[in-house]
Amino acid sequence: MTRNRLMLAILAPLALFLSACGINSIPTAEEQAKAEWADVQAAFQRRANLIPNLVETVRGSAASEERILTNVTQARAAATSIQLTGEQLRDPEAMRRFSEAQNQLRAAILPLQRLQEAYPTLQSQQNFSTLMSQLEGTENRINIAIQDYNRAVQTYNTTIRTFPSVIGARIFYGSQPMQPYQAVSPGAEVAPQVSFGNGQ
Repeated sequence: MTRNRLMLAILAPLALFLSACGINSIPTAEEQAKAEWADVQAAFQRRANLIPNLVETVRGSAASEERILTNVTQARAAATSIQLTGEQLRDPEAMRRFSEAQNQLRAAILPLQRLQEAYPTLQSQQNFSTLMSQLEGTENRINIAIQDYNRAVQTYNTTIRTFPSVIGARIFYGSQPMQPYQAVSPGAEVAPQVSFGNGQ
């Protein structure tokens, strides 16, 4: 009986110490951030999947805007070629490349969205309106997914830097901070000017 009590007296403080050091909270926070990142990638993929249909719809009514369609197609190819793994979420350069490719695709889509102003026949096409509505909804999903991911990254980064979890983060996991998603292109927060005058 005394041996069991002695073991309990040793193990209870050890279990308390380990739980206070983030043994469970660190991997939980990390996995939550990775799950939120998967949602970000899914939202970006949904946008990429809509674009070919939108391009084909526009091609039928606004064939003279081939340059815009080519730019969108190229930007989509570049954006979908970059995928990040859970480990790359700690790499600022990998996050910068991913964000830059997505920003370029978003900038390429803007002229496509504005085509309905220059081509009234597009406005009357139900397919174009539906696709534009879906694209706008997808942009909202992307923004929400990014916000959720950034909150999860903030929670994880705070967990691995605050006491007592910082002990477990360093001793047991060697945890490194994750990178939040940011618009890295200068002026990315400003919508580009679009003109359809004289086919320019």
